[in-house]
Amino acid sequence: MAFGSAFAQAVSTDSISVLKNQKEGLVISKRINDNKLKLAKLENSVEKETQDMQATKDESQKSADDNGKAADRLTGDAQNKKLAGDASKSAKEAKRDAKKARKASASLENLKKDIASLKSKIAADESRLSAISGKSFNNMPVDTLATPKN
Repeated sequence: MAFGSAFAQAVSTDSISVLKNQKEGLVISKRINDNKLKLAKLENSVEKETQDMQATKDESQKSADDNGKAADRLTGDAQNKKLAGDASKSAKEAKRDAKKARKASASLENLKKDIASLKSKIAADESRLSAISGKSFNNMPVDTLATPKN
């Protein structure tokens, strides 16, 4: 009788271990799905961010060109207050637009880093999940995995 109870204890311990592994697998699987959803959203926003960056870059270049023209006009008549004001305004615009372009570029780079990070997290979780799935059922006797009969 003592032998039979020791065997029942071992099966119970194995069952608990399998259930814990299954629970951990479900948690990891949910995290993978959540991260894949985030990844899809981020990847869908890459094109818009790229277009925004290009637009701000073009605007910045136009402002810099306008600033150069205003500075050239001022060079011809350094005492002209109106030309000096125009040059000052165009310099401010160029500075503002350059800042916008830098921010847009940084935003795109951060987006790409976030995408790479999520891909790495997903790969790591998928690796963990496959390791857990492999050991969840490998050491368990077949009869304890069957559903109980009522």
